[in-house]
Amino acid sequence: MKLYRYMDGNANASGRKIKELREAAGLSQEQLAAKVQLVGLNLNQKAISRIETGDRVVPDFELLFFSEVFGVSVEALLDKDT
Repeated sequence: MKLYRYMDGNANASGRKIKELREAAGLSQEQLAAKVQLVGLNLNQKAISRIETGDRVVPDFELLFFSEVFGVSVEALLDKDT
Protein backbone atom coordinates (compact mmCIF):
# COMPACT_ATOMS: atom_id res chain seq x y z
CA MET A 1 0.00 0.00 0.00
CA LYS A 2 1.36 3.39 -0.98
CA LEU A 3 1.49 5.93 1.83
CA TYR A 4 0.54 9.39 0.63
CA ARG A 5 2.01 12.31 2.52
CA TYR A 6 0.21 15.50 3.48
CA MET A 7 1.46 18.83 2.08
CA ASP A 8 4.20 19.21 4.71
CA GLY A 9 5.46 15.65 4.31
CA ASN A 10 3.51 14.28 7.28
CA ALA A 11 1.43 11.11 7.12
CA ASN A 12 -1.46 12.86 8.93
CA ALA A 13 -3.12 16.26 9.21
CA SER A 14 -3.91 16.05 12.93
CA GLY A 15 -0.62 15.32 14.69
CA ARG A 16 0.36 18.91 15.41
CA LYS A 17 -3.06 19.73 16.84
CA ILE A 18 -3.07 16.56 18.96
CA LYS A 19 0.34 17.54 20.36
CA GLU A 20 -0.85 21.09 21.01
CA LEU A 21 -3.94 19.86 22.86
CA ARG A 22 -1.94 17.29 24.83
CA GLU A 23 0.56 19.90 25.97
CA ALA A 24 -2.20 22.41 26.82
CA ALA A 25 -3.81 19.72 29.00
CA GLY A 26 -0.48 19.08 30.75
CA LEU A 27 -0.39 15.45 29.66
CA SER A 28 2.60 13.32 28.76
CA GLN A 29 2.37 11.06 25.72
CA GLU A 30 2.04 8.11 28.10
CA GLN A 31 -0.84 9.79 29.93
CA LEU A 32 -2.61 10.55 26.65
CA ALA A 33 -2.17 6.94 25.58
CA ALA A 34 -3.79 5.85 28.86
CA LYS A 35 -6.72 8.23 28.32
CA VAL A 36 -7.43 7.00 24.79
CA GLN A 37 -7.19 3.43 26.05
CA LEU A 38 -9.84 4.21 28.66
CA VAL A 39 -12.25 5.32 25.94
CA GLY A 40 -11.57 2.22 23.87
CA LEU A 41 -8.64 2.88 21.53
CA ASN A 42 -5.60 0.68 22.06
CA LEU A 43 -2.62 2.99 21.47
CA ASN A 44 0.67 3.18 23.33
CA GLN A 45 3.12 6.05 23.91
CA LYS A 46 5.15 5.14 20.82
CA ALA A 47 2.04 5.44 18.61
CA ILE A 48 1.24 8.86 20.13
CA SER A 49 4.79 9.98 19.42
CA ARG A 50 4.59 8.81 15.81
CA ILE A 51 1.24 10.58 15.35
CA GLU A 52 2.62 13.84 16.73
CA THR A 53 5.73 13.72 14.54
CA GLY A 54 3.66 12.89 11.46
CA ASP A 55 5.20 9.47 10.96
CA ARG A 56 1.94 7.55 11.47
CA VAL A 57 -1.36 7.70 9.62
CA VAL A 58 -4.37 8.51 11.81
CA PRO A 59 -7.48 6.70 10.54
CA ASP A 60 -10.73 8.62 10.76
CA PHE A 61 -12.14 6.37 13.48
CA GLU A 62 -9.16 7.19 15.73
CA LEU A 63 -9.95 10.89 15.43
CA LEU A 64 -13.28 10.15 17.09
CA PHE A 65 -11.46 8.86 20.18
CA PHE A 66 -9.08 11.83 20.30
CA SER A 67 -12.00 14.25 19.95
CA GLU A 68 -13.72 12.54 22.89
CA VAL A 69 -10.62 12.68 25.09
CA PHE A 70 -9.95 16.35 24.35
CA GLY A 71 -13.59 17.44 24.21
CA VAL A 72 -13.23 18.99 20.76
CA SER A 73 -14.76 18.30 17.38
CA VAL A 74 -13.04 16.14 14.81
CA GLU A 75 -12.86 19.26 12.64
CA ALA A 76 -10.84 21.01 15.36
CA LEU A 77 -8.27 18.20 15.17
CA LEU A 78 -7.94 18.83 11.44
CA ASP A 79 -7.60 22.60 11.69
CA LYS A 80 -4.57 23.28 9.53
CA ASP A 81 -4.45 26.96 10.44
CA THR A 82 -3.36 26.37 14.03
